Amino acid sequence: MANRRTFFQFVVPSVLAFALSGVYTVVDGLFVGNSLGDIGLTCITLGFPIAAFIQAAGTGIGLSGAIRFTILRGKKAQGEDKKCFSSTVLLLALASILLTALVLILRSPLLRLLGAEDGASFDLTAEYISVIALGAVFQIFATGLVPFIRNLGGSTFAMFSMIAGFLTNIALDYLFVWVYGFGMAGAAIATIIGQAVTMLMAILFIWKKKVGFGIPNLKCALNYFGDILKVSIAPFGLTFSPQITTILMNRYLMIYGGERSVAVYGCIAYITAIVYLLLQGVGDGSQPLISRYFSEDNIPDMKQMRKLAYLTSAAISVACMVMLYFTRSYVGVLFGASPETNGDVSRYLPLFLATLLFLAYIRITTAFFYATEKNGLSYLLVYAEPVFIFILLNILPRIPALGLFGIWITVPLAQLITWGISVIAKRQIDRKALNTACN
Repeated sequence: MANRRTFFQFVVPSVLAFALSGVYTVVDGLFVGNSLGDIGLTCITLGFPIAAFIQAAGTGIGLSGAIRFTILRGKKAQGEDKKCFSSTVLLLALASILLTALVLILRSPLLRLLGAEDGASFDLTAEYISVIALGAVFQIFATGLVPFIRNLGGSTFAMFSMIAGFLTNIALDYLFVWVYGFGMAGAAIATIIGQAVTMLMAILFIWKKKVGFGIPNLKCALNYFGDILKVSIAPFGLTFSPQITTILMNRYLMIYGGERSVAVYGCIAYITAIVYLLLQGVGDGSQPLISRYFSEDNIPDMKQMRKLAYLTSAAISVACMVMLYFTRSYVGVLFGASPETNGDVSRYLPLFLATLLFLAYIRITTAFFYATEKNGLSYLLVYAEPVFIFILLNILPRIPALGLFGIWITVPLAQLITWGISVIAKRQIDRKALNTACN
């Protein structure tokens, strides 16, 4: 049977790496918020979904390619792992070019879709995402190559590569935003340079592992593109779904509560994003082991890894719930929010903490599904939450007794519904596996 030490050797570095990834999202908000105040927080909150989309695209493609790569290696498929890696790299490059072009061309309609209105908030948000788009290649390759490092047994190196990028981001945020006063553009430049550092370290690791890169023929590449994109929809959605929530919440909060409500949600979204990424770190850290045992038909060890993932994510959730609840009155202060905004953050944050245990279950179940290439079920769990949020946002605020409060309870309610779906889906898969074993 697989042992706990193996599990934690993979998961602990992954959790720490994702924790740093979460702090990436906080750092820009912290420096800009303390430099520009509520308007800076609002603009970062409005523009960050675009940066997150770019990073999620890299994560989705990279993680999907790494899963296929690991399964092919487990099955000893001659030379196919190299073709899979090479095809993934080509797909990451194409995604970089495409997303840079699309964001720059569609910048204005994208900002209006995200809820930015003409004026200072529109201009500052446009400044931020223009720089982010120009550096998309660094973000996509940084997030896309790190899963290969983990699946090649380099979880600790993946963590250190992200630490290096994170420290670079902090130093440059301080320099560009506070010292030189470059504002939103400075925060964006710091972000992409930090990601470039992580990307270069990832390339160095893969080169030393002699994975090998060669241009596959067109038919082979297209076949792998199809396989990779099919699985990537789930990890992409898992990474980006909080931002889909942010986009929806921003629009309705702007309508019912104005810029201050968006700033409040920005503080909540930044702090809970770290927790969400910690949980994703558990799921993605256990993925190489789950995929390996799945490819070897070693079901007992695979289930043991899944059980440890559930227990670890539950422990992290409880710890974060307690810590954030007792420090909730300081969250807004951390981001330079006004006293009124900070008061609302303290008031509404417990609603988002109440469902963290349910979210932990959803995240691990989703990771298990895409690690074993159960694509349909992983899609279902990833996209159920934003769909229910959209439905509830169109119902709850219209109820006179709820109004603005109806928007604040939307996310917890959607997560509870999605949890119920995840419980049913997991039981069906386990029942099917049991019937297969009996036969």
